[in-house]
Amino acid sequence: MTDHTARLDHVVLWVSDPIGSAEFYEKTLGAEPVRLADYAAGQVPFPSVRLNEETILDLMPLTMAERMTMLPGAAESAGHPVNHLCVALGADAFDALLDRLRERAVPVSDVGFGSFGARGPAKRSFYFRDPDGNVFEARHYD
Repeated sequence: MTDHTARLDHVVLWVSDPIGSAEFYEKTLGAEPVRLADYAAGQVPFPSVRLNEETILDLMPLTMAERMTMLPGAAESAGHPVNHLCVALGADAFDALLDRLRERAVPVSDVGFGSFGARGPAKRSFYFRDPDGNVFEARHYD
C-alpha cells in the first residue's frame, strides 16, 4: 500500500473465549482466522480474524487485562463500553450474513434504511451481538 491515507488497522475486542470468538466471526462474518493455531499452541497471546486485507479484529482474552500496563488505566478498559462497531459489506454479503446469523439463532435487530455512515446513507443496516456482548452493525451502501 503506497497510499498514506489514514485507515483503520485493527480493533481489539475483549473476549472470554478467543477460539470460540474466532469461530463465531469466521462462521458469521466470513472473517479469516489469523494466528489461531499459534494461539491454541500457546505461542502467541491472542488470535485475530481478518475482515479484509487492511483490517483485523484482535480477540484479546479477558485474562490479559491485568497485563495492560502500556498506559495508565489501560487494564480498566476490559469491559469498557463501546457503543458498536460497524462493518460495511456488499448487498449479497449483507444478505448472507443476515441469513447465517438467523440460522444460528443469533438475535438481530430490525433492518433499518438510510442510516448515516462513513460513505453517507446506507441502503440497509442491522445490529447483532457477538458471544461476548460486543455490538456490531452491518450495512451496505450499494
